[in-house]
Amino acid sequence: MNKFTVFFSSVLISISLYSQSGVSHTGFDELLQQYVDDKGLVNYKGLKSDRPKLKSYLSILESNAPQKSWTRDQKLAYWINAYNAYTLDLILEHYPVESIKDIGSTIKIPFVSTAWDIKFINIGGKEYDLNNIEHGIIRKDFDEPRIHFALVCAAVSCPKLQNRAYVPERLDDQLTKAAKDFLGNPAKNNFESANKATLSKLFNWYGGDFKKNGTLVEYINKYSETKLSKNADIDWMDYNWQLNEQK
Repeated sequence: MNKFTVFFSSVLISISLYSQSGVSHTGFDELLQQYVDDKGLVNYKGLKSDRPKLKSYLSILESNAPQKSWTRDQKLAYWINAYNAYTLDLILEHYPVESIKDIGSTIKIPFVSTAWDIKFINIGGKEYDLNNIEHGIIRKDFDEPRIHFALVCAAVSCPKLQNRAYVPERLDDQLTKAAKDFLGNPAKNNFESANKATLSKLFNWYGGDFKKNGTLVEYINKYSETKLSKNADIDWMDYNWQLNEQK
């Protein structure tokens, strides 16, 4: 066996192991720790100066689409990180911008010309937009309502962007933390008493996801410190689409 054969065999083994183990999210994790604060607000100016590092991470995602051999948590962590990383990159492409809703076609066509409909993502040779990832992959293929607390569309009223990347070995704990953080923030979910709460519109928009195995109140009570009564009066907060930027 010559040196070339040994080298080529080693490369094939490395590729095989890599496809089975998922991808490394270390680069994204480092960026999040550096540019996202404990409130989930982003230093977009600083991140823009480090955009090549974000692009390098996105290149890893683009070249390593999830494989059938990956575990469920490897796939889900991949897609959550992809959504958040591409959202950040979209903001940087148009920065400075006051809101993600200011991004999109200059010809406004309802439901087809928003930032979430821009085909700027290429993974494994396929084109995607943010809606494809959230609704066509994550919500479609994973029965996991907590993803709504992990996917962050760069708005103040969104769940906070965690300053650590999601990783398969800690995914369940990370998703639970994201849920508790979101419900524990009175600016996003206000529990006046056990009988009255003003909640994020996320619970209204995606109500069906939260009520697959019970009522909305039952789901919320899993993660909220304040427990609601089954007949609690629920109102919805106005959604603030201002950019989730550090001031």
